[in-house]
Amino acid sequence: MKTLRNTVQLIGHVGEDPKSHRFENGMLVTRFSLATNEQFFKDGEKVQETQWHQLVAWAKQAELANKYISKGKEIAIKGKLTYRSYENEAGEKQYITEILVHEILLLGTSVVKQETI
Repeated sequence: MKTLRNTVQLIGHVGEDPKSHRFENGMLVTRFSLATNEQFFKDGEKVQETQWHQLVAWAKQAELANKYISKGKEIAIKGKLTYRSYENEAGEKQYITEILVHEILLLGTSVVKQETI
């Protein structure tokens, strides 16, 4: 049961091309968004709701995400939920919820073979 703690698994479509930053120490971080859709019926009508998730990948996952992931691709991810805060230019505290990506699986018909990153 230890592996169930703070585990997130999502399947969705990438909302934007990944953006990367390499730090002075050589470490690479890549950020991108993922849209997940849920369909349900409300008052007899079919409704689709989209949730947006901010993803962060480090090191090897960041490099592979840059190589294989682009806007619109369907992927599955496994990671953990993280929270952080910072002060914006106006001095106001801002809070961010992100998913720290540990695994990425490429899905969809545009991929010749499924590959786990």
